[in-house]
Amino acid sequence: MMQIRPVSDLRNKFPEIEKIVNSSEEPVFLTKNGYGSMVLMSLEMYDSLVNNIEARLDEADSQAEETTKRFSHEEVFSEIRKGLKKKSR
Repeated sequence: MMQIRPVSDLRNKFPEIEKIVNSSEEPVFLTKNGYGSMVLMSLEMYDSLVNNIEARLDEADSQAEETTKRFSHEEVFSEIRKGLKKKSR
């Protein structure tokens, strides 16, 4: 279940927030004056996100070295949109 808490909970209920972040696989969303302010996540979750992005960028770099073919941003985003439409069905 998504956790949305006021940013004041970070100061007033830090141990509780820390327990939620570290014991679940979910981030905690903090709000300020009713609007999204920040997201808290465990170091493991952050590391996983960053490593996944780094791995994908390394893969893209390797593929780019193997060919001279390049794609325009229209081509790239068109393919992404097609993939997203397939997933939403």
